[in-house]
Amino acid sequence: MPFNYLGRILIAGGLLFVAVGVIFLFAGRIGFPVGRLPGDMTYRGSRFTVFAPLGTSLLLSILLSLLFYFLSRFRR
Repeated sequence: MPFNYLGRILIAGGLLFVAVGVIFLFAGRIGFPVGRLPGDMTYRGSRFTVFAPLGTSLLLSILLSLLFYFLSRFRR
């Protein structure tokens, strides 16, 4: 019985990742600079590139915090 729930959670998580990926794909095409926000840093060396999306991470953290806050308010 618990494996049924685990399977459903994994499927839901996978679908959530696909949905977020599609949102990011279309956001980049309509002009929202996902990954190129102020605070995102890129270092290009002679043989490697390091990308640190600090601005994008901060924006996602704020948006997800607000989303979970409002979801918790509606569940009460």
